[in-house]
Amino acid sequence: MHRQPLLDLLKHHQPFDEDERTMLEHSIQFVRNHPNCFERQLTIGHVTGSAWIVSPDRWQVVLLHHAKLDRWFQPGGHADGDPDLLGVALREAEEETGLRDLKVVNRAIFDVDVHTIPARVSEPEHLHYDIRFLLEATTDQPFVQTAETKEVRWVDVREIGKLTTEKSIIRMNTKKK
Repeated sequence: MHRQPLLDLLKHHQPFDEDERTMLEHSIQFVRNHPNCFERQLTIGHVTGSAWIVSPDRWQVVLLHHAKLDRWFQPGGHADGDPDLLGVALREAEEETGLRDLKVVNRAIFDVDVHTIPARVSEPEHLHYDIRFLLEATTDQPFVQTAETKEVRWVDVREIGKLTTEKSIIRMNTKKK
């Protein structure tokens, strides 16, 4: 079954708190119940892959200002049928930031989040079952600007609260890296 590797990763993930534990349980049920969970055509929701990119000294993380949602997030995006979510996270991180020298810190899941994506003209409100992986990059690599982002930058971990109050960003920043 193409979903089994993700289910195995989810089963072994240790949630940080009760909020993440609840989202982990919801994600497991969603993946079990929807063979097409990796497809964005599943209009109730779909699995996505994201990257929490840290500097080698762990004092900085990469955040991007999302153009459509007008908020700061970690890089990530749709699986578009690909069940290899670490690969999805790496691909999306490269596409959205321009960083090419990304190192996988751990192949295990770093964080799990379920969040609502607001309705737009072309799609109804739906859920993203976001599976996040911990990556590392050196801070000397240049970023690229894309149509999806207003800005991409390294952010000091002590300054993240000035850019966002998103619970999942704060949670990932709090986790030991």
